[in-house]
Amino acid sequence: MTIQSILQGRSGEIYSCAADVPVSRAVEILAERRIGALPVLDGDRVVGIFSERDVLHCLRTHGPSAVDHVVRDVMTSDVISVERTKSVIGALSLMTKRRIRHLPVVEDDKLVGFVSIGDLVKYRIDKIESEAAAMRDYIQST
Repeated sequence: MTIQSILQGRSGEIYSCAADVPVSRAVEILAERRIGALPVLDGDRVVGIFSERDVLHCLRTHGPSAVDHVVRDVMTSDVISVERTKSVIGALSLMTKRRIRHLPVVEDDKLVGFVSIGDLVKYRIDKIESEAAAMRDYIQST
């Protein structure tokens, strides 16, 4: 089970923003899309993550003027990413150790996906339930 397994079941846009976007606009995107983070891009390259945690930190630091800053000033720039070939368990472990909830999926320095810890947990639960159902069917058929 790799990150590719999760990406295959998806369609649609990866919501992101540029580093020079105002914090107010990035917050609008988070709220409109009901998501917890945005990869911050320079072209196709991930240069940061802007998350709900960054919003809170920015508000604590700058008060109401936080919304007048640009994402570059408040984003998390130490980006931790994975490749499609990373195992789901390995990605979950990485997220737990680093206390992060979102991972950009990168190949050849380009963003190809974005996963949350919720995506990974849901995938694992679905797999476990499927295996349990198969085991029940097998036991009942013998």
